[in-house]
Amino acid sequence: MKILFLTDNFPPESNAPATRTYEHCIEWLKKGAEVTVITCAPNYPKGELFPGYKNKWKQEEIMDGIKVIRVWTYITPNRGLVRRIFDYLSFCITAFIASLSVSTDVIIATSPQLFTALAGYLASKFKQKPWILEIRDLWPESISAVGAMKESKLLKLLDQLVMFLYRNADQVVVVTDAFKRRVHSCGAELNRIHVVKNGVHLHKFQNQLKDHSIISAHQLQGKFIVAYIGTHGMAHNLDFILDCAAEVKNDNIHFLFVGEGAMKSRLLKQLKALELTNVTMLDAVLKPEVPRYISVADVALIPLKKKNTFKKVLPSKIFENAAMMKPILLGVEGEAKEVIESYHAGLCFEPGNKTDFLSKLNSIYEDKQQYKAFQEGCIRLAEDFDRESLALKMYGVIEMMTMKERQQKQVDLDVGLEVESGE
Repeated sequence: MKILFLTDNFPPESNAPATRTYEHCIEWLKKGAEVTVITCAPNYPKGELFPGYKNKWKQEEIMDGIKVIRVWTYITPNRGLVRRIFDYLSFCITAFIASLSVSTDVIIATSPQLFTALAGYLASKFKQKPWILEIRDLWPESISAVGAMKESKLLKLLDQLVMFLYRNADQVVVVTDAFKRRVHSCGAELNRIHVVKNGVHLHKFQNQLKDHSIISAHQLQGKFIVAYIGTHGMAHNLDFILDCAAEVKNDNIHFLFVGEGAMKSRLLKQLKALELTNVTMLDAVLKPEVPRYISVADVALIPLKKKNTFKKVLPSKIFENAAMMKPILLGVEGEAKEVIESYHAGLCFEPGNKTDFLSKLNSIYEDKQQYKAFQEGCIRLAEDFDRESLALKMYGVIEMMTMKERQQKQVDLDVGLEVESGE
């Protein structure tokens, strides 16, 4: 089976979308599939090309058996709505054009930015192949939730595009149960929507001793480290965390932020203005380095803003940290909170509630017996969200769809033969 996957994030980029796509593709190769990925030259999140790459019309490479076609895009940092829309539109156009020369049995296009999904839809029509729409984020709903886009004709137009794509995809894969309900409410038939949640490759993220080279380099000896490793975006409420850090009186508790994003420069200014000595902010690291930085953490911090939209999400950070036995301090309501509480893998605070955050932080620091119980819960959680099993679940959706396609072609062929023979 030949699979064509359209995504604007792919390794060596190390964000959650790139990781999910790459790890799924690797598992599909093991099943005998031929996988081609169309993506852009790696530049996320700074909008700067990674070493060794050029932003040209078309460049190809083989990455661990995956054929990767990189196309030209308008490159811009992950901030500024207008420029990012130009970025998204350019990928939609060049990815679609590149797809026309790729032989495939099925097309997969992944969100959150819907123009990638639009490219998948157009490719499926021109190539007469079925396509799967993967929804990893509710776009543009999530943009509106963080205030990046106000009510406007453009927002209404994007909403209409969302409805169109949901209804016209042959199959839809979503990452949470709440997403499934939302997509169904937008007009997609329930039997076409499949939930394949985020997860973790257990052999890549394992419990290990703290990396003392990182601890020494940043003077973190003897500290109880509360770590946030990931995108510093508008949704992640990290300015609230810095405000909370200013009120932490325990000198042993230290916050570690690792990553880049639209809010990074503003957070650095806030850090300086508050004169915080209990916070260390580092640049993003490549994906293979992430386990080293998780290893130094005592607690994994995962916050989002208090918005109804984010009650539907299930951050991928949960699974990588859980696999390394790092209890979760979660500031997300809804489905994510249900998971943490059901596995007893950490504590949840109300997003934006400083008193609740400080109380839960103090509890997870002081109660050593509770801490060990959380570590055991993390192990159970990670085992139930093994990436290999989840990738095979999505592969089952692909196989089912291609089988239906073959069956339909056979029916059409049989009908054609009957007509020709006059039966």
